[in-house]
Amino acid sequence: MKDIVSYQIKKVNLLRKMVRASAAVTRQKNTIHFFTEIDVSLPLTVLEKYKQKDGEKLSFTGYLAKSLSKVILNYPAFNSFIAGNKHVFLDEIIISILVERKIGDDFIPEPMVLRDVAGKTIYQINAEIRKAQKVAQEKEEFGNLTNNRVLRFIPGFLLKTFVKFADKNIRMGTKYGKLCITSVGMFSKNPIWVIPHGTATVLLSVGSIIEKTIEKNKKCNYLCLTVSFDHDIIDGAPAARFMNELIEEIKSGECIKDII
Repeated sequence: MKDIVSYQIKKVNLLRKMVRASAAVTRQKNTIHFFTEIDVSLPLTVLEKYKQKDGEKLSFTGYLAKSLSKVILNYPAFNSFIAGNKHVFLDEIIISILVERKIGDDFIPEPMVLRDVAGKTIYQINAEIRKAQKVAQEKEEFGNLTNNRVLRFIPGFLLKTFVKFADKNIRMGTKYGKLCITSVGMFSKNPIWVIPHGTATVLLSVGSIIEKTIEKNKKCNYLCLTVSFDHDIIDGAPAARFMNELIEEIKSGECIKDII
């Protein structure tokens, strides 16, 4: 008689169901990925000097959001999405940032929404991110997914239909935006690039930051970054031009030079 292996059964929570449904839908999207390394030594130095001066640690993700917003201003088509036969262009730069939170034994990403990023200072962006992180740690419910009572009653097999509907829905697009940043790779000290899934028109997947020796007695910090584009909207050539501008903007630290 074979030994019976013991096991436990736990209920799959709502956010985990949403992640599964989203992954199943978005793997069918036409997405192109760009992988790059960016020297972020200058912006990291500026952020560290600000911390030493004021005692506050400004969010590096917030810095990336501000940098992204500046470049997006030059590419209005990248801040758009397709809803049926309509091509919707957003006047406001809205960026969703995935905030990791623990529910039971699971760590689940849930989006927080930064509105009018181009019109906000790095301080305002940082305050919103820190507030969201604090709420995510202290409260069981956070954001519009865990607070959504309707989603709780949608059967699992219908969640894929909901995700497909939400991806093409104008109201959802204007609420969450079509620009997104996820920072899952920043938890590693080894070089990591992320191949993501998502419904965003432009998605920044932030990998690890690694130290490299460039020349004798000179070390630099390089950010591993993946930028994904919805190929239904964005072609390879404009995506490459966008990448060049984004890399220079992030590398320069231009939007935070005045904080020290």
